[in-house]
Amino acid sequence: MAALASRNGTDFQTELLVSGLVTEADFVRALAEELQVGHLLAVDPDRLIVSDELATACLRRRSWHVPFKLAGKDGAASYLIVPDGVGLSRLGRLIADRPRLRDRLKLVAPGAMRAALLLRVREALTRHAISSLFDRYPEQSARIVANAWQGLVVGAFLATLPVAFWLAPGDTWFALHLVFSVIFLTCVALRFAALTAVRGKHRQLVPEARGRMPVYSVLVALHREADVVSELVAALQRIDWPKSRLEIKLVCEMDDRATLGALRAISLPPNMEVVEVPVAGPRTKPKALAYALPLTRGEFVALYDAEDHPDPRQLLHVWAKFNESPPEVACLQAPLEIANRGAGILARMFAFEYAGLFRAMLPWLSARRLVLPLGGTSNHFRRSALDEVGGWDPFNVTEDADLGMRLARFGYRTETIDCPTWEQAPETIATWLPQRTRWLKGWMQTWLVHMRQPVRLLRQLGPGSFLVGQILFGGMVLSALAHPFLLGTGLILAIEIALDRPTSRWKSTLLTIDIVNVACGYLSFLLLGWQVLKVREKLGFWKVVLFTPVYWMMMSIAAWRAVWQLCREPYLWEKTPHRPMRRARPPSPAGALVLAR
Repeated sequence: MAALASRNGTDFQTELLVSGLVTEADFVRALAEELQVGHLLAVDPDRLIVSDELATACLRRRSWHVPFKLAGKDGAASYLIVPDGVGLSRLGRLIADRPRLRDRLKLVAPGAMRAALLLRVREALTRHAISSLFDRYPEQSARIVANAWQGLVVGAFLATLPVAFWLAPGDTWFALHLVFSVIFLTCVALRFAALTAVRGKHRQLVPEARGRMPVYSVLVALHREADVVSELVAALQRIDWPKSRLEIKLVCEMDDRATLGALRAISLPPNMEVVEVPVAGPRTKPKALAYALPLTRGEFVALYDAEDHPDPRQLLHVWAKFNESPPEVACLQAPLEIANRGAGILARMFAFEYAGLFRAMLPWLSARRLVLPLGGTSNHFRRSALDEVGGWDPFNVTEDADLGMRLARFGYRTETIDCPTWEQAPETIATWLPQRTRWLKGWMQTWLVHMRQPVRLLRQLGPGSFLVGQILFGGMVLSALAHPFLLGTGLILAIEIALDRPTSRWKSTLLTIDIVNVACGYLSFLLLGWQVLKVREKLGFWKVVLFTPVYWMMMSIAAWRAVWQLCREPYLWEKTPHRPMRRARPPSPAGALVLAR
């Protein structure tokens, strides 16, 4: 333990406790007996004399060397010392030098002190989680869905459209069709551009010796995940990182009794902590993450989902990548791989879509230093940058896309790595549709929030990222909304021509535009995914080709459902249920990581 403490830059008791060889209660009891002082295994938070600011700072930095004052029932105060992060010899000298205080000093287990401090600052943390971003950067918060001028524009459009159709139906339909077609083609053009991305071989990373490994914080938001918590804990335990330099927060709502019960039934490792989030609106994943972030002390912060199985070496790859990257690289996105691609056509389509996104689109955007929409998991942040931009927006239901845009606005960049995280795709429409609805609704929120000041956004992002942002968050949603109308109009016009009915020139033009749109749209989607599929993944590709029109229509249904929810329930978080993996986690890609330690 002493050798580990010297190598990891910690102390003897930290290594001893995180090893699991000794419980906190036994250690504190034995140490108190050795030092001839009292000890407490539980602390009454109402008797602690401490400010919210100091309590929060101690929770984050583990500043246990500060004695805590505890009001006694008889009016006398006691001083509480947490023997974690304090040298034992120093602690012994402190007590020996002050024999008169021996009766007033008590040792407290670190977990007991954390529990007491968390109870003291629960309300303050809740207020911070809900209001912090809005208080700091109100113009970048989704707390207000649309501002005044955006509402005016939308209202004027909806009021003018029926009048235009009544006065000039043909011209109005042609103009709308042309606008939507141009938007649709911009999305197609972005996919074709990403086809130029070349997926090279995995590069062996050998970082320079930079001293001790930093503290890494891992956050996992859980909600109604009782079925997968045992697999999750097992997957997180496989992470290759010194346990004393790794803290894992399992963030769970206080009223989620099933998940909390499942977690309590597991013997969690000492470096894992369950953070219970008070019940308060909005009930979203980013609100839970914003609540837990002030409780972490890591130089780097990783985010995973409940069903994730990250490659055990992923944190090592990230650390190596950050070491060779300039400070403006604030986030690294790991690729998401689907483990159940053979579980049905929906899972196959989902896996195909993810392949195109994480193996081609995101690396292409990263290589050109363009704004990058983060995936909802396996994001790795420099903590300083995450704090600077305000963390997660509790009111945005796709907090990943919003945070990617906000990082870019502050001058930071996001890059990608190759070391994957495995997860499961939805296998039924009942699970796929709510998830896709939430994604599309969040993209709408993100676009509305960041387009409140278009000129300022253009200046902060630059022309390239500004255009990509319009395509990703506005164009993709509008394309999904317009797709059934483009397809339906083209089909009707084709039938009229086939029946030799007289058609006007504008109808023939529309038919040509629709054919080009649909053909190029499907082709770009299929080619982008095909280019990055592995040999074994190309088996059964004909199923993807045949189901693509159906899949796109499903995305259109989800988009219209998202519009309805944005108007009625903008902060509704539709939960995606997860099940244990049917088979073992697939092997990670070839390529070892060598660390100079």
